[in-house]
Amino acid sequence: MDVMAAMGELGHEQMVFCQDPASGLRAIIGVHNTVLGPALGGTRMWPYENEDEAVTDVLRLSRGMTYKAAAAGLNLGGGKTVIIGDPKKDKSEALFRALGRFVESLKGRYITAEDVGTSVDDMEYVYMETKHVTGITVAHGGSGDPSPVTAYGVFRGIEAAVKEKFGREDLAGLGVTVQGAGNVGYYLIKQLHEAGAKVTTCDIDADRVQRAVDEFGVSVVSPNEIYDVDAEIFAPCALGAILNDETIPRLKAKVVCGGANNQLGDPVVHGKKLEAKGILYAPDYVVNAGGLINVFCELEGYVRERAMRRASGIFENTMRVFEIAKSRSMPTYQAADRMAEERIAKIGEVRRTWVGHQSLLIRQN
Repeated sequence: MDVMAAMGELGHEQMVFCQDPASGLRAIIGVHNTVLGPALGGTRMWPYENEDEAVTDVLRLSRGMTYKAAAAGLNLGGGKTVIIGDPKKDKSEALFRALGRFVESLKGRYITAEDVGTSVDDMEYVYMETKHVTGITVAHGGSGDPSPVTAYGVFRGIEAAVKEKFGREDLAGLGVTVQGAGNVGYYLIKQLHEAGAKVTTCDIDADRVQRAVDEFGVSVVSPNEIYDVDAEIFAPCALGAILNDETIPRLKAKVVCGGANNQLGDPVVHGKKLEAKGILYAPDYVVNAGGLINVFCELEGYVRERAMRRASGIFENTMRVFEIAKSRSMPTYQAADRMAEERIAKIGEVRRTWVGHQSLLIRQN
């Protein structure tokens, strides 16, 4: 892979390749954009087949964080870290402390957090080497598990999509398929159940499914059958790229709105296919921004009520995307990009105004 060309194509500022033989750390930090503020994005640990696959993932994910932060109205840029390794057997204190040293070397330009394959406990080790980490335990002034806030934001996105598509203010009696009953999926199912929706779910982990059945009485199908369920709303809350040439023709839902990242296999091709089928797509990085909002609130001094209040604003952000899509005659995935890009451009112009030495430090960090 021509890494510099790939960075240029997606607009990245910086890539940092990290290696520590003593701990076995092999990681890549991607800093996409710092116009609005320091780049924030979690650390993902995954057994990538090769380095090119890891580079592709960190480039894609860090760019997505820029758009997510901008769309959510946060003064943050986008970044991400990927660790090449198996989270089930390669984790160690030394590995995460080594990562913390590399994060510290960026001097606040990048702030990390937990992500797929890592946990709050792993971030505790990172925290031993750098203060540029969020999503830590309550004992250290953090927020702990961000999943409830993420799920609440997705729920508010679903409420916005239901209002736009069906002209309804409530979810009572509507069928919702939740793909994935993990942390975010579980809390989303809980809120949907309390709102009176009829929930169907699936997960590769049988224990997660059983928990949802025992607590909320949901219906269950196999992971492959979830696309065929006759329901008004499809909520992907597992891995990305699940909306593609194979799955879109099977969907019976009229709304797609969920917590998974990068749901469209190809943003242009599959975004258009959803639109052609009359399915309203609530762009993932707009509705799943609750987790980012949650960790951002840690930087201000964490208060759960404030995080939930800010996550509630995802309803208005999602409605704004729908308004842009209608007024400019474009698909919703493009409308979300325009909303984010226009905020970056406007605030970037504001920050050109010199206000003293402190401003220079902020822009450098």
